[in-house]
Amino acid sequence: MDTLDQFVEKFKNAVDFQEEVELSGDTNLKALAEWDSLAALGVIIMFDMEYGKAITGKDLVQCQLVSDVYKLIG
Repeated sequence: MDTLDQFVEKFKNAVDFQEEVELSGDTNLKALAEWDSLAALGVIIMFDMEYGKAITGKDLVQCQLVSDVYKLIG
């Protein structure tokens, strides 16, 4: 399983930020300007491709922090 730092890098790529952004497990998703339905779709696809795990938008709505999304791997 990826470490949180490895996951954060994959998360950054999946969301496809327009500008460099500092992310950590403690980053609040709502504080990210790019966090929208398209970003969520990118994360859903990343989970499928990288981890072979199906998650839904409902799963992501319950997440507040990047670390909450990371916990969905488990």
